[in-house]
Amino acid sequence: MNTAGETRAKKIALIPVQAQTHSPSGQVPGVGLRPPGGPPAGQVLTTGVGLEMPTALSFDDWERAGRQLARIVDSSCWWLGDWLVYGKAHYADRYQRGICAAGLQYQTLRNYAWVSRRFDVSRRRAKLSFQHHAEVASLPQGEQDVWLERAEEAMWSTKQLRNAIRDERTDIAPAKEKKAVAVRRLEVPDNRVRRWRQAAEQSGIDLENWVMATLDREAGATLADLEEVPALSL
Repeated sequence: MNTAGETRAKKIALIPVQAQTHSPSGQVPGVGLRPPGGPPAGQVLTTGVGLEMPTALSFDDWERAGRQLARIVDSSCWWLGDWLVYGKAHYADRYQRGICAAGLQYQTLRNYAWVSRRFDVSRRRAKLSFQHHAEVASLPQGEQDVWLERAEEAMWSTKQLRNAIRDERTDIAPAKEKKAVAVRRLEVPDNRVRRWRQAAEQSGIDLENWVMATLDREAGATLADLEEVPALSL
């Protein structure tokens, strides 16, 4: 059954923090319904296709609305990841139909879900973004916590966190010569290599580490998918 708020929420107002007195049940803190007669001064309305901003919006209110939007966007990654994890656990035979009905991209959701699985809610750090957690998700749990602690204390951006991890790995010299390992060569078209290299440069890491991290992430997500497929009863 829809609540009154759900039926009236055609537009949503980002309410300045100092104006908040309570958080209505079922709503995200800092977000309220559009009041009758239009938004009061200092409010920004969100719609399905954009923002409605008053002409006399102060810089402080504009900046505050941006912070609220950023928190909503970042939190939505966790929300969607947890939503998919729940759906796959409870509706193994129907969750993909739910994804299609919601108009969501499965690949993106799967990446969110992979990070969500790697971090229990109790280990997620509110002062760091979802992307901070994604940067360390492929590491063992102990290393995840160490790097997130460092990032929180130093107030690193995700790029600074990524670079710090890369630099530490580069500085660690092997105590002895590496054992010979089998080398596998994979023929890849030049256009794909160029595309991968651009993605690696955008991420701030070298191509080899980017390829390894991307393959590890996809392998983890794929194996997690396989583990959740229920056994067929004969």
